[in-house]
Amino acid sequence: MKELEARLKGRGGTSSSRTEDHFSQANMAWRMVTELVAGLVLGFGVGYGLDYVLGTMPVMLVTCVLLGLVAGVKVMMRTAAEIGKKPGQSGDHEVNDDGDRSRKRWFELPPDGPVYRQAAFW
Repeated sequence: MKELEARLKGRGGTSSSRTEDHFSQANMAWRMVTELVAGLVLGFGVGYGLDYVLGTMPVMLVTCVLLGLVAGVKVMMRTAAEIGKKPGQSGDHEVNDDGDRSRKRWFELPPDGPVYRQAAFW
């Protein structure tokens, strides 16, 4: 019995079956679909409500549906970035050169600081 326990401990027991992997991928796909649909439905509801109150029927509806689509795609892309990450680590973190985990920024500053340029509109 001890020999069997030693063999099982040596094996690791970390293998996952194909059905568990397929189930996990299906869950991730449904999560991405529901995030996209939720963004569209929320944009539709807010747009319709604003159009009803303001009396500008198609303007806010189209605008908010497009904003909802953009938000849904953004959340869906964040979820897609989580695929392949280690468990417990979300998709919007990265490890710096110092080994420090920090959030990714949506902008990057140049190494010598921000550069201000004068805009010309002619």
